Amino acid sequence: MSTQQDELSASQKQINWDFWKYWIGQTISNLGSSVTLFALPLLVYTISGSALSLGISSAANMLPYLLFGLVLGAWMDRVDRKRMMIYVDIARALVISTIPLMAALGHLSVWWIYGVGFVQSTLNICFDAGEFAAIPSLVDQDDLVSANGRIQASYSAASILGPVLAGVLVAFVPLVTLIFIDASSFLLSALSIALVATSFNGRREEEQGERRHILRDVMEGLRYVWEHPVLRNISIMMALVNFVSASHGAQLVLFAKQRLHASDTQVGLLYTAGSIGVVVLALLAGRLRKRWPFSRVALIALMCDGLFILALSLTSWFWLALVFVGLAQGCGVLFNINTGSLRQAIVPNHMLARVMSIAGVLAWSAIPLGALLGGAIINQTHNVALVYSVIGVLVILIPIGFTFTPLGRAERYLPQAPSK
Repeated sequence: MSTQQDELSASQKQINWDFWKYWIGQTISNLGSSVTLFALPLLVYTISGSALSLGISSAANMLPYLLFGLVLGAWMDRVDRKRMMIYVDIARALVISTIPLMAALGHLSVWWIYGVGFVQSTLNICFDAGEFAAIPSLVDQDDLVSANGRIQASYSAASILGPVLAGVLVAFVPLVTLIFIDASSFLLSALSIALVATSFNGRREEEQGERRHILRDVMEGLRYVWEHPVLRNISIMMALVNFVSASHGAQLVLFAKQRLHASDTQVGLLYTAGSIGVVVLALLAGRLRKRWPFSRVALIALMCDGLFILALSLTSWFWLALVFVGLAQGCGVLFNINTGSLRQAIVPNHMLARVMSIAGVLAWSAIPLGALLGGAIINQTHNVALVYSVIGVLVILIPIGFTFTPLGRAERYLPQAPSK
């Protein structure tokens, strides 16, 4: 018995150490990507001088999620995830490096950047699906929220530090050269994954069976999500929330200018406050999960998100708005961390990637529709604060309604951990 316990302890230590190796690699990768997120729009505008070009660039980045999300998620369930994530990181490094290389050759155009964005987003789908499926292999079920919170916190911290770093470096090196930072970070991410000893596919023997057409795997994933009472309700709720609240993020600049009379610098501070709120709440996610169930934390966080959006709509004081923006975005990410962790705890390992891609497709498809509708309403009413108020109220009401569904009792549907 003592020997078995020692073996379990050694195995658990290996898994925990593997998570930290993985997390360090992703923190570096997120920092590099945040530099590109700063540099690329400036580069597009420098080359074209067109706001339309910026819109096309954004659309090119979003389109792969709608075109390939479901199929690529199912595909990541069929391959060795860890090996494929390494290949994807190397591919991302090579693809993004073509931008400074084409610039050096004098052939860089906005169309090349659109193409790179499209390919990069396609590769990102594969990596994100693999990551979602990998985390349950690296930590225990009780630590899923803490692990996802740390990853989200590092992403948000990078979104603060990356533009600052890029803003300093651009004074010394050409803008396009900064993209090599991102390429290098992808290679370091690949190295960190290669150093992880734990498999990202769980127990391989569970995944052996008849080789089917990939569309059957996609349909199996869709059917599984729809037939599971908790997963179905999470998907419906997230689609509703994304549809309702899309204008909150899309119209923040307009709100800041009209309601808060903010300068360009102050608008930047609002986005920074949101990132800080995400970091703080993401790091608290694990502690909150230890005290309360998944569903309670998720639903209360979403209610608070709506409450702070409503409070933001009613204030005209900039410094108070900073607090509300930080708390609203932090609560929104706390909701995402808990619902994502709940999916990871429920879904069998061999289906995790495609379930993640299903969630992503639902989220991406609802956001453009909601943003368009919100923008049209604002154009008619000329009152962005009123739209924010309605969004806040609806975001409060949606989770209240879902407390009466199986999502409000999600812990009853969690698989029981095997006895040791």
